[in-house]
Amino acid sequence: MYFSLITPAPNAEREAAIQWSKGPYEQHQWIWKFLPAETGSRRDFLFRRRDGNGNSPGFYVLSARKPFPISNAWQVRSREYNPQLSAGQRLMFDLRANPVVTNKAGEKKRRNDVVMNRKKQLLSEKGFQRWSDWSDSDPAKPLPYDLVQNVCTHWLTARAERAGFALVNEDKNRTTIRVDGYSQKHAFKKDIRFSTVDFSGILEVTDTKLFRQTLFSGIGPAKAFGCGLMLVRPA
Repeated sequence: MYFSLITPAPNAEREAAIQWSKGPYEQHQWIWKFLPAETGSRRDFLFRRRDGNGNSPGFYVLSARKPFPISNAWQVRSREYNPQLSAGQRLMFDLRANPVVTNKAGEKKRRNDVVMNRKKQLLSEKGFQRWSDWSDSDPAKPLPYDLVQNVCTHWLTARAERAGFALVNEDKNRTTIRVDGYSQKHAFKKDIRFSTVDFSGILEVTDTKLFRQTLFSGIGPAKAFGCGLMLVRPA
């Protein structure tokens, strides 16, 4: 496996911006260009857009094959990725994921955004049709940030054991996890709506084999749209 950072080459930011497409679906197709493969090949990489660097595009990519620049406007820095893991090891992590829950309607199963799904449950319990019908003065109505934090933390916690890790607790009732950037996106060319959220915090490796597979294969759906890649470093 290779871990790579794709960024504009020095003094080529303008040319790179012209070549780069911004939509979620376009990003996925664009990353493929750095990893040429035969038509019909299955995706063998995870990626995530690097934020916080002005308007310059940047991407982290974890792939089975080493990526190469598609033009002189881009540079690719790669290294072999073979994390050394041990049970009980603590790591800081960052994860952009698409938290969903699968609900069954008749014979069909459908994935739903976990935050919107919880809102519907609460509205049904209260007998309201819309979130705005529920008075903000009611102490039982959760604040938007608290709702996202609690629901998404529960989603990740529920997947942690079978992914080979556990979230580290600060005390009995609170984890070190932070949930930010909840947003809903639309991949226009595929007519798909999906939500993303950024997790960060500290985890403890519980099963090295499972966790290695998690690092290589990602967490949750929407991997084709830049979700699922877990970035880790020593705590």
